[in-house]
Amino acid sequence: MVKTQLMKEVAKGLPVVAIDGPAGAGKSAVSKRLTLALGYQLLDTGALYRSIAYLAQKGGIDWQDEQGLAEIAAKLEVDFRLDGEINHLHVGGEDLTELIRSPEISVGASIVSRHPMVRTALLQLQRDLASSGGVVAEGRDVGTVVFPNADAKFFLTASDEVRAQRRYDELISKGVETDFESTLKEMLERDERDTGRELAPLIQAEDAILVDSSNTGVDEVVAQMLAHVRQVEAAL
Repeated sequence: MVKTQLMKEVAKGLPVVAIDGPAGAGKSAVSKRLTLALGYQLLDTGALYRSIAYLAQKGGIDWQDEQGLAEIAAKLEVDFRLDGEINHLHVGGEDLTELIRSPEISVGASIVSRHPMVRTALLQLQRDLASSGGVVAEGRDVGTVVFPNADAKFFLTASDEVRAQRRYDELISKGVETDFESTLKEMLERDERDTGRELAPLIQAEDAILVDSSNTGVDEVVAQMLAHVRQVEAAL
């Protein structure tokens, strides 16, 4: 049962906020702080694809096995719990928050997300998670496919070099051995996969507000988004 219209009706009191953008644009940090400022729930759609990639790898299922991946997606039981600036993802009662953030799983998530059966299985799950409104959803097709009628939409981006540097710094802080050139290369390859896929490509929704964070701090970006969402809330 598709609940898109139900979502819009239930969400009249509190909006659904969609934040899309490429890797390294700052979506995670911005989405967490915006969620805390609003007192909403945070839906990290990318974490869902990461969790499928992780579970598939753990279970010996190839990332090109669409049927096997779809079966994982259909049985996925998830729970997001935002604690400070850490959005914990529990799948089947297990905390996968850190386990799904490795470079390898990032690549796997990008591959997994290209399969139509997987995206179809997760589409309803994502809509169910946001059915009561008051949700900030971040991802790559949130404003175009998952919540095309979202009340507030943003497309957050930054230059390739800035995004790669942020990702590199994040990996180094976690003790991952890498270098800037490799990080940049992997990021550009993922950009190509995400924007070039036929189903739900990474693109800016026509009604999304473009925010470039190349030379803008997280606090300033959040303030800009918060002001707009407050206007949307007042209009509902």
